Amino acid sequence: MMNSTLTNTEWATNAQEESGTKDHPGTVVRFFGHLISFLFHPLFIPLYVVGFFLYLHPSYFSGFGKYEKANFLYATLLNTVFFPLLAVLLMKGLGFIRSVFLHTRRDRIAPYLAAMIFYFWAAWVYFKFEPSLAPVFPSFMTGIMITTVVGLLSNIYFKISMHAMGVGGMLGIFLIIMKSNTMLMTWPLCLALLITGLVCTSRLIISDHCTREIYWGLVAGLLCQFGAALFLL
Repeated sequence: MMNSTLTNTEWATNAQEESGTKDHPGTVVRFFGHLISFLFHPLFIPLYVVGFFLYLHPSYFSGFGKYEKANFLYATLLNTVFFPLLAVLLMKGLGFIRSVFLHTRRDRIAPYLAAMIFYFWAAWVYFKFEPSLAPVFPSFMTGIMITTVVGLLSNIYFKISMHAMGVGGMLGIFLIIMKSNTMLMTWPLCLALLITGLVCTSRLIISDHCTREIYWGLVAGLLCQFGAALFLL
């Protein structure tokens, strides 16, 4: 009888692992996990970073008026949020993907390709933006584009965490700014570390990502920003 019970338990555990499901935490924990995942969705990270430096950095946009700042933020919003999101919605409407939440590796292929195009265009806009723009911003957007390429290639083998790549890129650009000594980055970097921890923990709680997929996403975001800065700054 005991052997039969153990066998049934083992079978249930194996079935759970194969289906990708896991024990769910409490409702309140899951609510905050979903909230954090939404607020710091990888689509929003570039906009947050640009907005932060646009209005809080003491020198990068010192020569910009209100209109130029608003225009710059609007261009970032279009290229990094609106167009990629529109592409995903169109793919869902046309039946190219099953869900806008991109739960499977197969669903992520086309959105990765679309995002690469939009991020490349955003980097090009940053390179050509007038008046003169600090080179760290074209470098930042180029790093995001490279991260998307790495995400697409990694997607062949495992479902790397997009959220982790996003906060990894944010953490990377903050470290680059800190090294440039153009702004005191103590509290922004502490905030970035807190957000990174919250996002990665949330993805472990509410998604079917394993720790390897979270860690690889974080490392990819960091290294791609460092690589872009190495060649462009």
